[in-house]
Amino acid sequence: MILTVCMNPTLQKTLVFSGLVRDTVNRTGEYRLDASGKGINVSRVLVQLGKDCRHLTQLGGVFRPLFLELCARDGLGVEWVESYSPIRFCYTLLDRANKSVTELVEESEGVEEGTGKRLLKAFSHLIPECSALIISGTKAAGFSDTLVPDMVRQARDQGRRVILDVKGQDLLNSLPLKPDLVKPNLYEFAATFAPELVSQNGVRRGTDVKERIGKIWAELYEKYPCHLVLTQGAGSVWYAEKGELAEYKIRPVDPLNTTGSGDAFTAGLAAALEDGASLVDAVAEGARCGALNAALLKPGVIR
Repeated sequence: MILTVCMNPTLQKTLVFSGLVRDTVNRTGEYRLDASGKGINVSRVLVQLGKDCRHLTQLGGVFRPLFLELCARDGLGVEWVESYSPIRFCYTLLDRANKSVTELVEESEGVEEGTGKRLLKAFSHLIPECSALIISGTKAAGFSDTLVPDMVRQARDQGRRVILDVKGQDLLNSLPLKPDLVKPNLYEFAATFAPELVSQNGVRRGTDVKERIGKIWAELYEKYPCHLVLTQGAGSVWYAEKGELAEYKIRPVDPLNTTGSGDAFTAGLAAALEDGASLVDAVAEGARCGALNAALLKPGVIR
């Protein structure tokens, strides 16, 4: 069984418009609501790939029954602890006229004191039953910066595969514990280790970006040897089994909704590794799943 963990549950509203017009009323009859968040998206794709999966999160507020019902419809097993934090809503606006995908993201409210301890206790009961751990996304406010590394430490002590799709302090604090693989996107990695390379619009593009990222990773690998995979949306995937970056070219697709494609990639990557695939073959499977997700309206699915 694969255990997925995400500490920022989401209800995702997807709205499709024939053409969005600013500063006026836009109406649509094509929309959907799904349980989401990075960990849920990863879990949903893992289940669609035939993997046994459990998801661990925090839940609170009046929308908790709705969230759990939507998860049950997708066949997801969810373990949760009370946080007294309302589940946030996020919105995807799809404009068919120009094929744009716009994300509107609510910041989550802080969790109640003690939620982290309850979550770690639940984690300690679940991890012995699992072969692998995937931690995805940012934490809601109120969780300690020791929570993610505490989970990584327990999983590694029990010999479980650990894949991290996290950034910032969670990534910095977890690397010394030797996860098997880290998979932020390029922007998240650069913002964590080379903030001079990022701007409000993303990573500053230039001929030396890959070289700069490669040097940073080579130095990190000397201290914290693990695999690295960096996604770039529709761009190439950079990956490293050791200290040197390689590149995997993504086959272009005509996307419908790219929301959750990075999570579908994570799920495909993890599933392939669990099946004994090499890193490059696992990257290829991740890319396949990401492309399948992008062609569908529902986020975090491959069919």
